[in-house]
Amino acid sequence: MCRPRPGQSAVTGTGTARTSEPERATLDKAAGENFPVAPFFLPRTWRADLMAVYGFARLVDDIGDGDLAPGGADARLLGVSPREAEDRLILLDAFEADLHRVFETGPGPRHPLLRRLRPTVRRRALSPEPFLGLIAANRQDQLVRRYETYDDLLAYCELSANPVGRLVLAVTGAATPERIRRSDMICTALQIVEHLQDVAEDLARDRIYLPATDMKRFHVQEADLATKTAGASVRALVAYEAERARDLLNEGAPLVGSVHGRLKLLLAGFVAGGRAAIHAIAAADYDALPGPPRPGKIQLLREVGVTLRGEG
Repeated sequence: MCRPRPGQSAVTGTGTARTSEPERATLDKAAGENFPVAPFFLPRTWRADLMAVYGFARLVDDIGDGDLAPGGADARLLGVSPREAEDRLILLDAFEADLHRVFETGPGPRHPLLRRLRPTVRRRALSPEPFLGLIAANRQDQLVRRYETYDDLLAYCELSANPVGRLVLAVTGAATPERIRRSDMICTALQIVEHLQDVAEDLARDRIYLPATDMKRFHVQEADLATKTAGASVRALVAYEAERARDLLNEGAPLVGSVHGRLKLLLAGFVAGGRAAIHAIAAADYDALPGPPRPGKIQLLREVGVTLRGEG
């Protein structure tokens, strides 16, 4: 997903010492993400608010993917019985009901990650729509496991990725219509790149995010995605989708030059992370089936420099 992603120091620097176990288990996942969540160079209030947004986005993804921490603590916090907790749609409904408490007057939400989010929502005057979009994307993951066209995939990314970029702009006070448009391009590209890295993992969840019309065009069958290494047709398909993602990143990249200071560095990191991931996919000869191709730090830093100079 287009999600901020940090190193460990960014997580420990946001004041998580008094967190509950479910909250800690979710927030600690930030250290393993591909893109920086709340890097140390950002203002402290930005870091705290971005981590609050991250906690929401990570938890809703964990609900949708069935990756909640063992023991059922999250379900209990949301008022869901152990029997109902097996149904991800019921959990998502309960999570959405708790989200609405963030925006209402009264005692507030039950889940600690949503209690953490409430001050951020008020401080930054955030609207419910981006959060509801992320929940809707995870509902869609329970019901839609194949995408017929590229446009269908873009519509999914509008829910699953673009809201996070919009929240980053809102938290940092940088949202304008043009910046949102560019951010959407970047976030959609990052989501597509993540799908290209995770073809095998997604297939194990019975999900395919490669458009069916493109699979037909390149003569790729679903069985071809279940092999240990990709054949020529799968590689050609992945290369085609990677080029589409690169084009989107390049269209969105002027967003970086439209801001200044530490926000510019943060946004450059997003774009550079996507470009470095595409480079890693290409370096693997477009074969992600043995495992997700990941860029090295040197490649990532090189792409950050290129992005900051506006050369990409």
